[in-house]
Parts: sequence; structure tokens; C-alpha cells
Amino acid sequence: MKNKRNYLLVVLILCFVTLSSAQRRKAKGTVNIVNGFSIGGGITSFDILTDNFSTIEKDGWIVNMSATVEIPHKWFNVSYGMQLSENNIGIASKPLGLTLSDTSVDYKVFTAQVVFLWHIKLLSEYVTLDVGPMLQYNSDLEIKDDTYENAILDGYTTVTADNIKDINNFNVNGAVGLTAGFSHLKFRAQYIYGFTNILGNLNNNDFSDNIDKKFKGNQSMLALTAMFSF
Repeated sequence: MKNKRNYLLVVLILCFVTLSSAQRRKAKGTVNIVNGFSIGGGITSFDILTDNFSTIEKDGWIVNMSATVEIPHKWFNVSYGMQLSENNIGIASKPLGLTLSDTSVDYKVFTAQVVFLWHIKLLSEYVTLDVGPMLQYNSDLEIKDDTYENAILDGYTTVTADNIKDINNFNVNGAVGLTAGFSHLKFRAQYIYGFTNILGNLNNNDFSDNIDKKFKGNQSMLALTAMFSF
């Protein structure tokens, strides 16, 4: 899994740098388009919105890079980039061993997102409303503590924490947020919603529980980042 992540990271960075290094030539009589580049990082709050499990939203981290195309005298600009994050989520489970109270199983999931955003200028380029689509690759759910692999999930009699790790690895998201700051330092609050069913793969499993409804869940992520522009 770690090797796959490393290969993916190298490929994405090479593609991004190649695209970002492409130079625009100013033709006679055309508008002078200004390109910018930014890198940043911050924290995430990750959840899966579902009726199948009792989930617990948890924090993670995120790093990003993007190239911006600034079009003078327009009410918007555009950017394309990628985001890499490691997110955490808890799912309620039944008591394990001698524990009397209900507990939860903590998972982590790695995501790599390619994003295209329109930035609507609310206060010149200093405050923008950001909206756009996002393509995502994510890892399977990884149990952080192997002790809980056989923990029975809340609401089931035989479905264990290990049974639900194989989620959908490719998903389509929508992003909306606000960016505020100055030319070289900006702060962004971004909400990311998954349009696709991230739990869809679980419907292919043959659970011994008599499950009367399909597994369905949509990713929900809040990212707070600081970005340095060049």
C-alpha cells in the first residue's frame, strides 16, 4: 500500500509540474494572462455520511499545490491543482473483550484529489468564492489498531471492522469554499462533498448478517489551509 502511494505521488507531481511549467505566449492584441503558483497545508475534518454505520468525525492533515490563471478585468479567475491528505474516521462498535461500554474503531484513509476551481471575486482578488469539481483516488480504510479487526460493528451481529475496509477507490466530489488574504499569503476554508457512493463496494460482499438495505455513503470533508503564492 505504501509503495502504491509513493508511485501515485510521484506521477501526480510530475504531471502537475509539467502542466504548470507550460508558458503562455502573448499574441498581439490579446489579454495579458498572469499565471501564479501556490503551495499550502492545513488540517481536515473527515466523515462519511451514511445510515449504515454510526460514524465519528475526526481530524487529519492535508497538503496542496495549485496553479492559478489570473485574467485581468474579469470577475473570476481559475486554478487547477492537487491535494494529498490523510484522514481519520471512527465507526462505533460493540464492546470488545472485557470492556463493558460501547467503543469505536478508528480508521485512516489516504486521498489524492485533482481539482479545478473557479474563483469568483467578491472583494477584488483578496476574497473569493471557490467552486468546482474534483476527481479523487483514495485508499481502502485502514484500521489504526489491529486489536479491533474482529470488533463487531454497532447495529450488526457478525459484520466486523475488518469486513468493511474495501471501499470505492475512485470518486467524484464537488468543492465549495472561501479564500481570503493577500498576494503572497492566503487562507482557505473548503468543504468537499462526495457525489459518488464511497461504500458501494461493500454491496459486493457476502455478509452473513441479514442486511435489508444497501450500503450507501457520501464523503464529507472540511479542509482549513494556509497557502503561500509565488
